Amino acid sequence: MTYHIKFLLLFLLFRSSSSCFGFQLDIQCLLSVQESVIDSKGILMSSWDFVANTTDGYICRFTGVECWHPDENKVYALRLGNLGLEGPFPQGLQNCTSLNMLDLSSNNFSGPIPPNISWQLSYLSSLDLSFNKFSGEIPDSIANLMNLNGLNFQHNQLSGRIPASLQKFIDSYFAGNQELCGTPLYKCPRRRWRPRRIRLTSINDQSSIGAAVGFVVGFVVAFYFPHCFIFSERLRVCLVGCMKGA
Repeated sequence: MTYHIKFLLLFLLFRSSSSCFGFQLDIQCLLSVQESVIDSKGILMSSWDFVANTTDGYICRFTGVECWHPDENKVYALRLGNLGLEGPFPQGLQNCTSLNMLDLSSNNFSGPIPPNISWQLSYLSSLDLSFNKFSGEIPDSIANLMNLNGLNFQHNQLSGRIPASLQKFIDSYFAGNQELCGTPLYKCPRRRWRPRRIRLTSINDQSSIGAAVGFVVGFVVAFYFPHCFIFSERLRVCLVGCMKGA
């Protein structure tokens, strides 16, 4: 009987410590996000207070944060749209281990979408990056977000071909990216084959130098050794006469 009681206590202790560790990761996630973005309006700085709050589920009362349960520090969604945030894609999101929805729309985020986005947001089902300044190509790794069923990338500075895994979404979700192409938008232009130009600059330069040197040498020889040219002329006449006689 005593053995079973000890086992039960150890099990409850382990479960409690695992849950606390999991919640700590979510808190660390929000700390990283807060530190990695430029909070021009001070909204996250004033609302996300990690010092004064110690109660269960306190991060669930932060601006833009939704939890799976109001009494647990387990983030379900980050709705950070239209908060005047700037900088690159937020860091530390991989620590929000059960994040389901991410909305960064209508801010001033810029730079590339992380190539390892599927690792950072493994369980994401909805992603809204619209009306920002994200640039570059949409990473192919986004295909690994198996639960993704909602997205919005419109009005950014994205370029290149839309990954095949996203071609099921309607075209309006990609509108406003002038250099983005492929289904469901217009076809990407074919690359035109252009013959490679052979650079003859060095060859022409060498030929010009050789001709100039030959001219100078010929001029000097003709001026100082005219008898060489006379002899050469006599030899040429002699050779021509011999060929005719033959």
